[in-house]
Amino acid sequence: MALHSYSRIWLHIIWSTNNREKFFANTSGKTVSEFLFNYSKEKNFFMKVNYVNPDHVHALLELPVNVAVEDCVKLLKGASSHYINKESIVKSKFSWGRGYAAFSVSESQSGKVMEYIRNQKEHHRVKSFAEEYAEFIKKHGLVENR
Repeated sequence: MALHSYSRIWLHIIWSTNNREKFFANTSGKTVSEFLFNYSKEKNFFMKVNYVNPDHVHALLELPVNVAVEDCVKLLKGASSHYINKESIVKSKFSWGRGYAAFSVSESQSGKVMEYIRNQKEHHRVKSFAEEYAEFIKKHGLVENR
């Protein structure tokens, strides 16, 4: 019998634009979202869903067994920022902000998180990204900037 490595590690990853500037309107956000989805497929990450807000991104993906969380996020942020600048998606030089948040998601909750990500537009009508991020940090018992 051959040995194989298996995993089902869902991650809800959140990262923001530099200084949380609102760079992405509907069209540019959709373009970046599509790039992230296609790039993930190219790198063999299964991205179930993502949503590019004007100043931050939410993504739900399945982490492969051979990739560390940090390497995955570096690839996504690095490739997308290069793409955004190369294609002049925004008017000025673009960069993502430092850091990210990554939260594990159980298989049974992946559908709920997927819906949360899909409903970002509605969600942010009543709550800012700063408020949302602070809630995630508190909910998961983390300390920001540690």
